[in-house]
Amino acid sequence: MDLAVRCYGVSRRMPRDEQGVLGYQIRKCAVSVPSNIAEGKARQSTPSYTNHLWIAHGSSAELETQLELGARVKVVSEQEAAALISDTQEIGRMLKGLVASLERTVART
Repeated sequence: MDLAVRCYGVSRRMPRDEQGVLGYQIRKCAVSVPSNIAEGKARQSTPSYTNHLWIAHGSSAELETQLELGARVKVVSEQEAAALISDTQEIGRMLKGLVASLERTVART
């Protein structure tokens, strides 16, 4: 959620002509990560939860790409993009770890 909030801030500071294109993509990816985690958890099924965690992981990879693009075309500062990308990568690692943990738990039952 914190990453999504920060990404909204980045998109608001973009030039107006980029807010509707790249800004929208950044917001969409950033919102998708916690949304898919929540949706998967709410289904109360480990396979469904795991599937949604992988979707969230994919969205985090998309977000990383959008932020890198923003930095390359100079609508997101390199420093801000680097910090957000680092956080996005950490979230990706945490998602993979959670999936691995869930799969171990299912294997034991």
